[in-house]
Amino acid sequence: MIRRFGETPKPGISYRRRPGVYAILPRGGQLLVTHQANPIPELQLPGGGIDPGESPVQALHREVFEETGWKIARPMRLGVFRRFTYMPDYDLWAEKVCVIYRAHPVRELGPPSEPGHQAVWISPNIAARELGNEGDRFFVSQETGLA
Repeated sequence: MIRRFGETPKPGISYRRRPGVYAILPRGGQLLVTHQANPIPELQLPGGGIDPGESPVQALHREVFEETGWKIARPMRLGVFRRFTYMPDYDLWAEKVCVIYRAHPVRELGPPSEPGHQAVWISPNIAARELGNEGDRFFVSQETGLA
């Protein structure tokens, strides 16, 4: 069974399963995260959905690059959780299956190419308090020894 964070599924709503990958990116005592401006401004672990024909690790590299502009190395799978949410960008009620990795940010190649995203370095303490969803906060706390 996959651990669930966040809201309980709403009765009468049909949720579409949406697998995704997300990265905890430590470097120099800080974590590289992304600030997404819309639809609600929030800090997030870089990541997102896996495209058809893409492996989870390929998707992780692509999503981190799109949302931060950074190249990563040595991704290691830490765990998985799910959450039920409405995704306004897609007009979709989704059961997000979120696979969390730890990886090493090795080189900034440029600004994020994903509109509305900005790469931000923050402390693990701030990430554990302020990331936009409970599952991300849990994994950051576990991985950085804050739990």
